[in-house]
Amino acid sequence: MKRRFSERFHDGREAFLRARRRSVPFRVLIPNIVTLLGLCVGLTSIRMALEGRFEHALIAIGVAAVLDGVDGRMARLLKASSRFGAELDSLSDFVCFGVAPAVVLYLWGFTEAASLGWIIVLIFAVSAALRLARFNVALDEPKKPSWEQAFFVGVPVPAGAILLLLPLYLEGLGLPKDWLVLPLLSIYAVVIAALMASRLRTFSGKLAGQRITPDYIAPVAALGVVIVATLATYPYLSVTLGCIAYLSLIPMSVKRYEEAKDRYMTIEPPNPQQRASQAPHMSTGQDTKTSQ
Repeated sequence: MKRRFSERFHDGREAFLRARRRSVPFRVLIPNIVTLLGLCVGLTSIRMALEGRFEHALIAIGVAAVLDGVDGRMARLLKASSRFGAELDSLSDFVCFGVAPAVVLYLWGFTEAASLGWIIVLIFAVSAALRLARFNVALDEPKKPSWEQAFFVGVPVPAGAILLLLPLYLEGLGLPKDWLVLPLLSIYAVVIAALMASRLRTFSGKLAGQRITPDYIAPVAALGVVIVATLATYPYLSVTLGCIAYLSLIPMSVKRYEEAKDRYMTIEPPNPQQRASQAPHMSTGQDTKTSQ
């Protein structure tokens, strides 16, 4: 017995809707394509380092950092944010800014140290992985106050990668490679790794993207042009000064965070449930295992 036309129409419409729900708009793929492009550039930096072309390796990591900053903003602009994109971005960041800089630094300055040098760069790569894992966990936490968006927990992985390669920038400025002895290079790499894995608050710059008044449009645009021109003309000097400025701002960012936290706690004290959870209590052995 043939089905009625209305039933066939209904079944066809349901099949069409199911297929449409499975399809993904192309605009959703654009940020992921940019992320994959940055991943390819980061992997290319490893090849450049293996071939001894460290200048090209630095450029590749810098381009990967730019693409990493573009894909997230592009996803928000196109309303294409997704958990898949966030996870892909984290994996790309680990390769581009955790593995690639470690390999570049090892091939540049730790080859004579052999196993010791490899342990140092492993510490950096593991710290980058821990920093990214903590960031992914924070995505599932309740929404934080707006003032906390101005701070990162620890140094971001892309910034840590750029800071790690500071000795290469100094060599590009003309300083001989022999001035940086192995113990000093090892201590510097471990310090950068510790800053990434730490819970120190650093400026995020997220609030800098908010609207500005018309009076500041021209100065901000001029400043952007100056920064780009300086990077293009004096790349090593610009990045070196940027690294030094960033490291010198960390104590200030920690102080600003504590001041903002005190103001927030004064205006909005924790509710009774939060106070009860923060109060000291007797813990059992099971509680201790859970907290660890």
